[in-house]
Amino acid sequence: MFAVRNSTTRTVAAAAAGRLPYATRSAAAGTIRGLATVNDAPKPKKTKFGGLKDQDRIFQNLYGQHGADLKSAQKYGDWYKTKEILLKGHDWIINEIKTSGLRGRGGAGFPSGMKWSFMNPAGWEKGNTPRYLVVNADEGEPGTCKDREIMRKDPHKLIEGCLVAGRAMNATAAYIYIRGEFYHEATILQRAIQEAYAAGLIGKNACGSGYDFDVFVHRGMGAYVCGEETSLIESLEGKPGKPRLKPPFPAAVGLFGCPSTVANVETVAVAPTICRRGGDWFASFGRERNAGTKLFCISGHVNNPCTVEEEMSIPLRELIDKHCGGVKGGWDNLLAVIPGGSSTPVLPKSICDDVLMDFDALKDAQSGLGTAAVIVMDKSTDIVRAISRLSKFYKHESCGQCTPCREGSTWTYQIMNRFEKGQGRTREIDMLQELTKQVEGHTICALGEAFAWPIQGLIRHFRPELEKRMADFAAQHGGAALAGGHAHNARDLGKLIAPGQ
Repeated sequence: MFAVRNSTTRTVAAAAAGRLPYATRSAAAGTIRGLATVNDAPKPKKTKFGGLKDQDRIFQNLYGQHGADLKSAQKYGDWYKTKEILLKGHDWIINEIKTSGLRGRGGAGFPSGMKWSFMNPAGWEKGNTPRYLVVNADEGEPGTCKDREIMRKDPHKLIEGCLVAGRAMNATAAYIYIRGEFYHEATILQRAIQEAYAAGLIGKNACGSGYDFDVFVHRGMGAYVCGEETSLIESLEGKPGKPRLKPPFPAAVGLFGCPSTVANVETVAVAPTICRRGGDWFASFGRERNAGTKLFCISGHVNNPCTVEEEMSIPLRELIDKHCGGVKGGWDNLLAVIPGGSSTPVLPKSICDDVLMDFDALKDAQSGLGTAAVIVMDKSTDIVRAISRLSKFYKHESCGQCTPCREGSTWTYQIMNRFEKGQGRTREIDMLQELTKQVEGHTICALGEAFAWPIQGLIRHFRPELEKRMADFAAQHGGAALAGGHAHNARDLGKLIAPGQ
């Protein structure tokens, strides 16, 4: 603590003496701000979030009120002044994205402007290799249904986004890696690409800007792990979809060994609107470091499941009540919510009452925004069975490359399958918790965390339910199951039981 305070004192003194950059001096002269903040300039304090106005919605055709063709898209603002945006150059586009505070909408939440800038290191123009933008349209996270809505209803937003993001990275082409099951979406997207080529919006001399840019659709084979950026690149190259060790990062050695950046569909699709309306406009929504609008997909025990665009940092309860008609049976009938897709830890009602839907608030609540796929569960839900079913999914989807994930996902599924029936002892709950901690952070990609976190959330908030099941099982069967799921009298029946069980 002393070192931190001493460091802060030195920073303020240096700022006062004029030895630090202007932004740091202004921050140090006023409120001391963390180095991880998006902007150092003070912002007016906004305390109420939500209630996004229709004119501020980026995805105007989310519910299919008009066609997905080029003329309809242009009528609603797509491809407007795109040439001017391209002619302003990559530095201007990246600065607007940085100003907007846009963070990746695929789950990780990495600052997009910073990520895109990695494609333009000093001397990049001397290279003679192709450069690629890879769009992740795999969307295999259970509960997530936002990217498919963009491709189905607003495909030209994605194509224009590819062009603008590609210009920011000085890419030569974009590959849209779409989930194989999305046949209808892939058909609409390909038709929109053909329209854009015919109108001269992409291809040679895109939009008359002198910039050449191609867009290709690649249909994947539907593996969940291919949502991870290096697995996606491997699959795109025709190899088994298994994650690569990093470094090297894709911005240095990516698709076909060339500089590449992998970005989510929603992240890419909002870029043209940000450039047209200004980064400050986008940054005016949501809390600091959680700026902008966001597509939320709400499913489960609500009266009206939907995908809706709303302001970041909207309260979870307001999101559900306003856009979904509330929880079935009323808010008091709520049991728990998975706030960001199946890989984020579950939250009980007591936390859901007040939590905000953004990266930082959900992180503070020991969960995550992820893809903003809200899965609502009322009191009719068997919460243990629900998490057990997710464990089965992740066991099936593990690529098997990393031992902790390959073995850990199998063990966690087997244990959860027993816990679902009450076959276990309370000490095994702690053993399961320890097992997830041994997997977390020890795998090449985040699939290890994806199956560990839901179980950790279950134990954190619903441990009494697990213990009750074990007690009920013991009462019904004349004794608690031995560790490993063996019957309490297995030894008396002559079965071989390991010592200590």
